[in-house]
Amino acid sequence: MKFKQYILLVAFSIGFVTINFAQHRRVPIKNGLGIQGGLTQFDIITDNFDVQKGNGWIGGGSATVDLPHKFYNMSYSIQLSENTVGIAARPIPLITSEEYIDYKLFTAQITLQAHIKIVESFLTLDVGPMLQYNSELELKDDKYENYFISNYNNLLANEISDISKFNVDGAIGLSAGISHFRLKAQYIYGFTNMFGKLNNNNLDTSGSSESKFKGNQSMLAFTLMITF
Repeated sequence: MKFKQYILLVAFSIGFVTINFAQHRRVPIKNGLGIQGGLTQFDIITDNFDVQKGNGWIGGGSATVDLPHKFYNMSYSIQLSENTVGIAARPIPLITSEEYIDYKLFTAQITLQAHIKIVESFLTLDVGPMLQYNSELELKDDKYENYFISNYNNLLANEISDISKFNVDGAIGLSAGISHFRLKAQYIYGFTNMFGKLNNNNLDTSGSSESKFKGNQSMLAFTLMITF
């Protein structure tokens, strides 16, 4: 239901922008729609856990306002992705050997971006804010749920799943293409603490020098966009 609300919000925003800009009669303004899909590399920057980057997929759609009389274009977009990340853990607390256990994270992101024209519209620098709703940090295999997270004495793998659901990100990247095809490379950084909610769960942090949980999302996305 929450994902549907996001989609309705984006559709409304796109419609408003399209109507608003279409009223400008002096300069021909082009509105376009696009769909995109590709691959991601996901990481969480934190001092609490030993994290291993993981891979995933991303897809979505956008509405672009082409402004020939400006040095930039504008777009609204929504994108969905599923990513994996590894966190070091051990089967029993007394042994030192550890392994990376995989978690998965589903995200829905809404972004407003300016596309600064480097070579007209053929090569642009893309930058803008992003709102994100994400799922829990879910174990891919439940057999690891009673593993002990490295750097902690009694913290179990299934106890760090309940992370913050709403986050604010920033995105920057490059896009290049001709006609109806564009290649895009994007870096997304999370400004908010996605582990913030863990601090309210009275978790046992013994054994670690970090008494508070803090983590920031870091994601690379490489996509192909087709525009209409």
